[in-house]
Amino acid sequence: MKTKNLIAAAAFAALIISCKKNEKKEVISTNDSLVVVKDSVVIPEIYTEYYGIYTGEFSGTGMQADQISDEIFDDYYGRKRLSLKINRITQDSVYGQSIVNGNQRPFRGVFNESAKSFVLDEPGNNKSDGRFELKLKNDSLTGKWNVYNKSAVKIPNKKLKLIKKEFVYNPNFMIDKDSDIIDWTNPKEFKEKYTDEETGKSESYTTSKNRVASDAVFKINASKQKLTEKDLKNLRKLDLEIIKNSVFARHGYSFKKETFRYFFEQTDWYIPVSDNVDAEITPLEKENVALLARFTKYAEDKYDSFGR
Repeated sequence: MKTKNLIAAAAFAALIISCKKNEKKEVISTNDSLVVVKDSVVIPEIYTEYYGIYTGEFSGTGMQADQISDEIFDDYYGRKRLSLKINRITQDSVYGQSIVNGNQRPFRGVFNESAKSFVLDEPGNNKSDGRFELKLKNDSLTGKWNVYNKSAVKIPNKKLKLIKKEFVYNPNFMIDKDSDIIDWTNPKEFKEKYTDEETGKSESYTTSKNRVASDAVFKINASKQKLTEKDLKNLRKLDLEIIKNSVFARHGYSFKKETFRYFFEQTDWYIPVSDNVDAEITPLEKENVALLARFTKYAEDKYDSFGR
């Protein structure tokens, strides 16, 4: 009798386990809305037509020109590309991420259908977190962002104008041939000598120069061609850096360094979508990136004087 009871119990347990393994979350469609059924709770996803990536400029507001110090001039006037990814909208909440300057932050908020407006809050556990207040019109979002901790950042209030764009990886993407390829963010001082032709007297003076890339950045594509040492041996350090980082830009990497943001934000194809794209890099690109990194260690830069 005991043996029969044990067999019956074991069979019952196996049946329960089998049922749990075969249990699935059901997704059905009702009135063109996605409905997720989980633990008998129905959570409809609505306004799915608003899902996607909205990208555009992110600039400072609320300051007069004479209040802007040299230290924050570039931060105020410089071009910064912000992307907002809206992943999910329900009756009560909006979920997604903001991506700017190499920082990817989650947000949660609400959508007001009658006003066609979003209020989106970043978590608040990072000094650069804040609130987005945006109006939706067709495929664009306009509005403002205010940081929570106004003493933590240089520019606490910023305005936004974002356009909905579909991110696509394309190995053919290149920096535009009319792009500015001067590194304005890392000037270097040089001592030079001036000699007066009439008197023959010489004077030393200090001048500031900037790194400049060559036309190689418009020709060499590390996402399509297998690079060799011969391809790279005569390139400048800035050339190698731009060619290498073009790989990451094509995959939507959000650059922390202003130098690289500046080069790629001049294009119309660059859309920052993530602060980590390592898993997306192709085997060919990985091999080329490693070679470029090796050459970068020993390469030299060319500096020149430029007005701005």
